Amino acid sequence: MDALLLSLELMGIFAFAVSGALLAARKEFDLVGSLLLASLAGLGGGVTRDVMISQGLPVALENPLLLTPVLMAVVMVGTRLLHENRLRRTMLAFDAMGLSLFCLTGTVVAFEAGLNPVACALLGLTTAVGGGTLRDVVANEVPQIVVPRGIYAMPALFGAALTVLTLELGVFNVWFGIGISSLVFAVRMLSLRFGWRIPLAGKQPEAE
Repeated sequence: MDALLLSLELMGIFAFAVSGALLAARKEFDLVGSLLLASLAGLGGGVTRDVMISQGLPVALENPLLLTPVLMAVVMVGTRLLHENRLRRTMLAFDAMGLSLFCLTGTVVAFEAGLNPVACALLGLTTAVGGGTLRDVVANEVPQIVVPRGIYAMPALFGAALTVLTLELGVFNVWFGIGISSLVFAVRMLSLRFGWRIPLAGKQPEAE
C-alpha cells in the first residue's frame, strides 16, 4: 500500500505541477513564478490534507522526493517539451489527471489516519481540488471548481467515495486504484468536451 500510495502521489504531483507551469507560461511569468505556481498546484492539496488531519509536518516538507516532480514539470514546460496546444486543452488534461489521482491518495491517507468514511471522502475531495484552486487564485484566474462549464468537484467526490467503499470492504488494490482514477479522469474530460454542468445554486431575480 505504501509503495502504491507514493507512486500515485508522485504522479499526481507531477500532473498538477505541469498544469501550474503551463498556466505560468500562458501568463508569461518568469522562472521563479513558474516554480511557485507549479509548487502550489502540485503540493498544495497534499499539504492542506496533512494539516487538516493533524499529521504533523506535511509530508511534502519532510520528503524531498516529492519536490522532484515539481522541478521536472518546470523544466519540461520551460524547455517546451510540454506546451499548450492551440485548443488550450493541455493544462486542463494535466489538471484532470492530478484531480483523478489526488482524490484517491487523499482518501487513502485519511483512511489510514483512522478517519470515518465521510471524513475520508471529504479529505479526498479537498486534496483533489486544493492545489488547483491555489494555483488559479494566485494566477488571478477563476478557479476551476467554480467555472460553470465542466463538472470538477463532483467527479473527485465520486472517486473519493468509491475509494472509501473499496477500502471499507478490504478489496482496494492497484487495479481498483487505476480504475477509479481512470473513471474520474474520463468524466472530467467528457464534461469539458460536452459542457456538462451541475445545477446552479440559484439565480437572483432581475431588478425591475
